[in-house]
Amino acid sequence: MTVLGPQTPSGVVRVSGAKNAGTRLMAAAMLTTEKVTLLNFPTELVDARHKARFIADIGGEIVLDDNTDQAEIKCGNISAASLTDFNYPIRTTYLLAAGQLHRSGVAFIPYPGGCNLGARKYDLHLMVWEALGCEVLLKENHIEIRCAPGGLRGSEIVFPITTVGGTENAVLCAAVAKGTTRIRNAYITPEITNLIELMELMGARIHVHGVSEIVVEGVDSLRGATCRVMADRIEALTWIIYAALSGGDILIEDVPFESLEIPLIHLQAAGIDIFRNKSAAYVSPKCFLHGSIQPFEVACGTHPGVISDMQPFYTLLAMKGAGRSLIVDYRYPERVGYLNELQKFAPGSLSWEAGLSAVIRVDGTRTFQAANANSTDLRGSMAVVLAALLAEGESRIDNVGMALRGYNNLAKKLAGLGVVANFSSREG
Repeated sequence: MTVLGPQTPSGVVRVSGAKNAGTRLMAAAMLTTEKVTLLNFPTELVDARHKARFIADIGGEIVLDDNTDQAEIKCGNISAASLTDFNYPIRTTYLLAAGQLHRSGVAFIPYPGGCNLGARKYDLHLMVWEALGCEVLLKENHIEIRCAPGGLRGSEIVFPITTVGGTENAVLCAAVAKGTTRIRNAYITPEITNLIELMELMGARIHVHGVSEIVVEGVDSLRGATCRVMADRIEALTWIIYAALSGGDILIEDVPFESLEIPLIHLQAAGIDIFRNKSAAYVSPKCFLHGSIQPFEVACGTHPGVISDMQPFYTLLAMKGAGRSLIVDYRYPERVGYLNELQKFAPGSLSWEAGLSAVIRVDGTRTFQAANANSTDLRGSMAVVLAALLAEGESRIDNVGMALRGYNNLAKKLAGLGVVANFSSREG
């Protein structure tokens, strides 16, 4: 991608359905032979397209409608044995197991790919499958999971650490296991709540107790259903911060305020007071309480706080602050790879260290300079893209397709705000 900056955006942008919800709902659709319809679905998302390709490759039927933002999925004829190519560059391949196990008693899934954010291993997924009575074999190019005779069996699963993926995997598999499964130290995010909403519409028996326990009573079969994918809270925050930094005026529609309460408190602490109603936010230069972004400190980790995926955007925000800010990430201490690329736009503004937590010190600056940078991970890539849009001169971002894994219709949305960015045909 190449872009000549700085550009001042103006207009309306609508937040798409969440990547971290929509792709999970696709996995739930694999558990039934009946049609599942997903509304507000991010049809152009790269990760969603890879999962759609997987479903089609094992015999499922899937239609992604770009005009209506809907996905229709029917998995009456999926077969685990039909897959021969395991080249799927996505992190959440564990989502692809439950439907195969329920239908065939065996599952073949690619090894996790996606962003390199340090030690994000899949040992907790192995623990889930083994707890439910499966044998797991690590093959050369894929993972093979085989149920014990009689299929998945309910059990107690106690996670040693909170895990989004482990919780999702456990809920999906337990819904069609025989007997009751109790999941302790579960991580119940808004996206997992959306997943449970669909599964209950499909006939699953899922009971959430407090903030960290889920009890699932397995059923023999699930039915079809229609469910709306929740709006993407990370995308919403991205547009809010971009609007504040650019000096533009943007109306951001379909903002999931209920899942952004604490992140928005931190923005207000930085001197940004957005105009809002029930589902939309308007950001303009008039939102600054003190005329500029104030230095701040924020700890990034788990919901309901500022989640680690939001860390790059607070770093970018601090780079335009009037002083020194501090960002600490205790969830993914190795989420620092993008910083080398981001600091090219404001040399000397960033310093960091990675230990038990990532500690990022940011000295604010008024102007960004154009740079040639590379994409590293999904959210870090998007922060670099925004920096290029804010910089003086022409910038180039290589491998910007990384950002498209999490931002539906990015090129089209930027164009709708009057922002000219040249994506290659492969990227855009």
